[in-house]
Amino acid sequence: MAEDSVATSPAASTSNRRTRWIFAGGLVLAAVAVAAWVHLAGRQSTDDAQIDGHIAPIAAKVGGVVAVVRVRDNQRVKAGDVLVEIDPRDLQVALAKAEADLAEARAVAEGARSGVSVNTTAAASQLTGARAEEQNAEAGVDMASRDIESSSAKLASAEARQREAEAALDKASKDKARLEPLVAKEEVSKQQFDLVVATEQAARASLDSARASVVEAQKAIDMAQSRKSQAEGRLTQASSTVKAAATMPAQVQAIEAHATSTDARVAQQEAVVAQARLNLEYATVKAQVAGMVSRKTVEIGQIVQPGQPLMAVVPLDQVWVTANFKETQLAGIRPGQSAEIKVDAYGRRFEGTVDSIAAATGARFSLLPPENASGNYVKVVQRVPVKIAIRQGQDPEHLLRPGMSVEATVFTR
Repeated sequence: MAEDSVATSPAASTSNRRTRWIFAGGLVLAAVAVAAWVHLAGRQSTDDAQIDGHIAPIAAKVGGVVAVVRVRDNQRVKAGDVLVEIDPRDLQVALAKAEADLAEARAVAEGARSGVSVNTTAAASQLTGARAEEQNAEAGVDMASRDIESSSAKLASAEARQREAEAALDKASKDKARLEPLVAKEEVSKQQFDLVVATEQAARASLDSARASVVEAQKAIDMAQSRKSQAEGRLTQASSTVKAAATMPAQVQAIEAHATSTDARVAQQEAVVAQARLNLEYATVKAQVAGMVSRKTVEIGQIVQPGQPLMAVVPLDQVWVTANFKETQLAGIRPGQSAEIKVDAYGRRFEGTVDSIAAATGARFSLLPPENASGNYVKVVQRVPVKIAIRQGQDPEHLLRPGMSVEATVFTR
């Protein structure tokens, strides 16, 4: 019995050691599993990620023949550097023509404006003068009418005196004829007969005076009627002038409208000149941002058209990471969380920060979005782009280029 006990003791000891080792190994594996779970539970990773950045297209704004190309592919440029020069001679001719047209338009506008001033003053003066002439003509007609009335009254009075003188002469002539036989017979005194003769002579003189007054009054009437006719003619002419002058404001308005049109023409030509100057400036194509020249397609002597792409400038100091996480990974990802970027090309790691999460999945923005409204629907896990900003100062040599593949890890805890 003792021998059996001694014989089995080494085997039992080996079994115990094996059990202890298995137990210890299980504890180690459990610890590793727990550590791995703790380590991985606080992060989300994806290898569907790449470097993104802005690409500034450089295009011609004017057409023409390329005279100078000052850059080459993959050359670094600064903002404002001259990239391409287009032959400016045609544009210079266009600018000169536009400036000449502007000078002509300004001259026409200045003449139109001075015409407005002159015609306004002339219209006011002509209207005032015509109204004054009309008033003078009306006064002349009134005065001539009063003169006619006065002369008519004088004529009537002169004719009355003429009739009275004729009656007196007739009576005196009859008295003389009746007394002449009596004087011969000395039946009437010589003195009485001389008185009758004197009375006849006085009546004849009165008749001559009355006839002269009648003629004079008739002449006065004729002259007054002539003056009235002349005054009426002047009044008619003045009235016509007043009517014509009354239309001058409308003519002035038409002239002002023409002047306004010439001013608009000046403004239009100023815009043409400004555009021609811009076109001349556009003949020199400059870089809008600092970066590296890429995809250059322009050559000296090439005829380019407005809007034709010439090259692109990539600002390498403004890059970020677009990581396409599965939708099942987004539960813990939030803007502001830390991230780590491993670049396949260099094996380096960069620190970053979650900037934002896209508003839709990448498939939704594709050229042909998937349509699942069919009977053969298969659920596919979608990916959502997450923008991760790379912290400044980690890439002073600008090694990161848009399109490079990376692995992105977001620390959610």
